[in-house]
Amino acid sequence: MFWKRIAYYLNPATLFGRSEGNLNLRFMHGINRISILLFLGCLLVMVLRACTR
Repeated sequence: MFWKRIAYYLNPATLFGRSEGNLNLRFMHGINRISILLFLGCLLVMVLRACTR
């Protein structure tokens, strides 16, 4: 269930859809999605660098 929520949250199809709530809440969710994607990207780079050494 946890992974389903994360997959739905990061799904590009739901990324630009209309959400419930006010504008500030939508911006907060957008920033959260960006930070999660950057974190996962950094983890991927760290794993790749560790594997190539």
